[in-house]
Amino acid sequence: MRPISFGSERPDLTKFTDLGLAEPLLKALAAEGYETPTPIQAQAIPSIRDGRDLLGAAQTGTGKTAAFSLPMLHRLLNQPRRMQPRSVRALILSPTRELAAQIEASIRTYAQFTSLKSTVIFGGVPVGKQIRALGQHVDILVATPGRLLDLVDQRAVSLREIEFLVLDEADQMLDLGFIHALRKIATLIPKQRQTLLFSATMPKAIREIASAYLTDPVEVAVAPVATTAEKIDQRVIFTEAGQKPALLAKTLSVPEMERAIVFTRTKHGADKVVRQLEQAGIASAAIHGNKSQGQRERALGAFRDGELRILVATDIAARGIDVDGISHVVNFDLPNVPETYVHRIGRTARAGASGLAIAFCTPEERGDLAAIEKLTKIALTPVGDVPHWDGRTPKKPPQNRGGRGQGRPQNGQQPGQGQRRDGRGAQGRNGQRTEQGERQDPRREQSRPSQPRQQQARPEQQRHERPAQRQDGGGGRKDAASGKEGLGGVAFLQQRTGQRRTGGGGRRPN
Repeated sequence: MRPISFGSERPDLTKFTDLGLAEPLLKALAAEGYETPTPIQAQAIPSIRDGRDLLGAAQTGTGKTAAFSLPMLHRLLNQPRRMQPRSVRALILSPTRELAAQIEASIRTYAQFTSLKSTVIFGGVPVGKQIRALGQHVDILVATPGRLLDLVDQRAVSLREIEFLVLDEADQMLDLGFIHALRKIATLIPKQRQTLLFSATMPKAIREIASAYLTDPVEVAVAPVATTAEKIDQRVIFTEAGQKPALLAKTLSVPEMERAIVFTRTKHGADKVVRQLEQAGIASAAIHGNKSQGQRERALGAFRDGELRILVATDIAARGIDVDGISHVVNFDLPNVPETYVHRIGRTARAGASGLAIAFCTPEERGDLAAIEKLTKIALTPVGDVPHWDGRTPKKPPQNRGGRGQGRPQNGQQPGQGQRRDGRGAQGRNGQRTEQGERQDPRREQSRPSQPRQQQARPEQQRHERPAQRQDGGGGRKDAASGKEGLGGVAFLQQRTGQRRTGGGGRRPN
């Protein structure tokens, strides 16, 4: 694994005109009203413009897309070349459809005064339109890994002439769910390329994997992985799991809740929260991987236009939500990975605004809360009562897997000591019913009052397991049949016929 070097200190660059970008790009930036680069842009653009690989880490909302798009467009403009049919020069990989669409829209904006063309492909939509788009001249392709590999297999696109490889949200792209697809894509593109990795969070383990794709990279970290935006007011409410729905409805009903994102841990949980909010009279919509692309676009569009106040999302689907004016972020479920919390609350307090992040914490999630506070070095402000915590996370209560019967005994209860479903006790061997419902022998209970059923039943089992001999015309045959288990074939036949083993011979008794 190649070592990662750090970029040298550069003078403060206060305007885009100081970054040495091509004139058409500066014209596009001026048309959009962009004059001053963000810190990540000021540090990353010169290194990428000079052809260096780069690993960039910055908080969400700090302009990572422009940080890699602008210098990449600059190099493509300065090095024109003729491409083979269905080939592209730059490949940008994204973990989600929304983020991919957002990146491609930004690239079209920056390249509006150039001849460079871009397109985006992702799953969840018909593939025919994407194949036709790739048949035309395309310089920059933004894609999700799954749909890209599908189109490569169909020979709709070739990656043999790639000059730039960009992985946005690298912590998610190189996580276990995407690593196999990325390894396959890496075998399809030239080794001589410029590789850029950008992410809002960059855990150490993921950074080690990412370094395998880079050659002598420059690392730019504007804000540490554990840093949260200073203008985010972070609070925590301690509650029980069953009280979360009512607490969420009460939290979202305040007038200050202008536009909020509610994060859940699972797709099923997101849909369940939407149903619970609907019962409380609060309109909301969910976006996650099981939603169709049309459903996700309609929900995100209504949220962006202000028609919908509440959006419920999972972590992966939330990547790429670039909506201004999000006043609140609610962690309905605390994430298992502390860095994910940093990315979640980064949806608010964007572009210098302030925001409020609220976390619901159950006793089972106290360990996750402690990990978040340790990473961010910030103690979340509690709202309401704070229950005592001894530092141990309580285990979840055991679930009753019962089908028919009472299951395993608990709390020292002897097997069988339970009422039947009809409320009646079981009948004992002496013809009387006992209150506990177990089969009892008074004589045995006097001598062994506390032995389990297995030991109490041993004499009865031994009696049935003894080979029975035929004593009369038919009474012994039933006993002999019950003792056939464990007997060899010859011994069993001799038992059934009443013959004795006498050196291989014998006759039926009279």
